[in-house]
Amino acid sequence: MAERRMFSKAVIDSDAFIDLPASARLLYYDLAMRADDDGFINSPKKIMRMVGCGETDLAALISNGFVIYFKSGIVAIRHWKMQNYIQKDRYKATIYQDERKALDLQKNGVYIVVDSSKTQE
Repeated sequence: MAERRMFSKAVIDSDAFIDLPASARLLYYDLAMRADDDGFINSPKKIMRMVGCGETDLAALISNGFVIYFKSGIVAIRHWKMQNYIQKDRYKATIYQDERKALDLQKNGVYIVVDSSKTQE
């Protein structure tokens, strides 16, 4: 897994992101910093506790389309591939393949849900 992460100004300077509470924005940054090379995180609740964020912050990220929450408890950063490029020789595919199969990657690097039976709103 890569040690460096990038954030696109197209995402973090958007009105939708700026309108989020500061605690939800902090949670987004911390989730992204701990994501695997495909943008998946298996411990969002642990990260929420670490940074002092609550369920409402995660709910705000979900409802505003910044993260995708799966029934399994896994979270995916929706704009992951737009923001991060990992060289092929360093890339390690996510182990959360069931969740990954529920998503499609658009040309602009944004994940969209194609199997909503695995996600939770």
